[in-house]
Amino acid sequence: MSRVAIEHPPFLQRFTDAPAIGFARAAEAGLCILFIFMFSQGLIGPVFADSADPEGSALLRLMWLPFYAVTLVMIAARPGATFRVIASSPLLVGLVMLTMVSVLWSLAPDVTLRRSFALIMTSLFGFWFAARWSWRDAILIIATSFFILAILSVIFALAVPSIGVDHAVHVGAWKGIWWEKNSLGAMMAWGSVSGFAAAQINPERRWLWRFMAVLCTALVLLSTSKTALLAWLLGVGGIAGIGLCRQGFGFAAMTLCLSLTGAVLAGMALLIAPIEALELLGRDATLTGRTDIWVVLVDQIRAAPWTGYGYRAYWVAESGPVFWVHQETAWDVPTAHNGWLETALAIGLPGVVLLAMVYFRALGRGLSRLFHGQEVYFALPWIAMLGLVSISESNFLQQNALSWTLFVFVAAKLADRRAR
Repeated sequence: MSRVAIEHPPFLQRFTDAPAIGFARAAEAGLCILFIFMFSQGLIGPVFADSADPEGSALLRLMWLPFYAVTLVMIAARPGATFRVIASSPLLVGLVMLTMVSVLWSLAPDVTLRRSFALIMTSLFGFWFAARWSWRDAILIIATSFFILAILSVIFALAVPSIGVDHAVHVGAWKGIWWEKNSLGAMMAWGSVSGFAAAQINPERRWLWRFMAVLCTALVLLSTSKTALLAWLLGVGGIAGIGLCRQGFGFAAMTLCLSLTGAVLAGMALLIAPIEALELLGRDATLTGRTDIWVVLVDQIRAAPWTGYGYRAYWVAESGPVFWVHQETAWDVPTAHNGWLETALAIGLPGVVLLAMVYFRALGRGLSRLFHGQEVYFALPWIAMLGLVSISESNFLQQNALSWTLFVFVAAKLADRRAR
């Protein structure tokens, strides 16, 4: 009798335990959406920071501290699962920790220490996110977050055009809740992929997710970002290609053959007639001055190939080597505008090799699931899009950034054997 009094009968457990579990689960999902919103830098950055120096806001840095504390609390609530996921990705952990080690040779040790700590906390959230949620739940949370970001962007573009629409450099281009149009375009390209992936894993609400994906696609077009449009084509085309491959061997062979043929033709066009090919895409032959920056930075990397200049320190040490970059390019270059070159400047060529190993292992694991598992509709296009964007944007190893958070999540989830 005493045991019956302590342990609820099964029919009562449905009413006593389920509400508490459901509330806790919903609260965690809500926290994840809030974290994704913060990592997206949407609205938060333009309101609390200067676009000329987005990382110089002391208030914005303080705003992150409660999020770091909550991350540690959530990890403490599930230490076993989180550390299991972390242990499954030793190369990724080593890459992140190398940024902290770079404080030993950094041009600006205080900056490297502060920002590498932020990168570690950003990565820890990605690991926890991979440990806490199944692929299905995580993709739905991500898609919901992008849905909210898309709706807010529409509201600000229409109701507060001084923030949501560019009136200076690219007049008429939508910026949404970000500093500039390229950020809106990139976010919405990722949102489109998450929406179409959510429609695959949640067919009961497929029309809602498809509407969300179409809305994000419209925002990509309104941003007028060519890079984002290319990323959208790669991501959505990848989802369509995965679907065709799963129709049978014939479809798979045809899809892979067409993809390889298209890649070869695109490469030949860039090699034979690069100027005409880039102009056809609406870009100049220097990729808006990026190639001029890259030529100078390659020489800078050769000067410190094994160590780099310290994580996120190169661009803040104005009396250092960056002075010659500004002299050669005749403008205050803020970043390398290339994820791989940025990594080399921060932690040297060993860091680039480690990053390449992490990236291509994740890509290979995604390709290995081409014919099974619904998660591949999100994971594989996401990795491919990130690689494409890395050619013209410094999107790897970025602290407090959604791109790096989701990459850690995808790479760690793909490496976790239990998740397979």
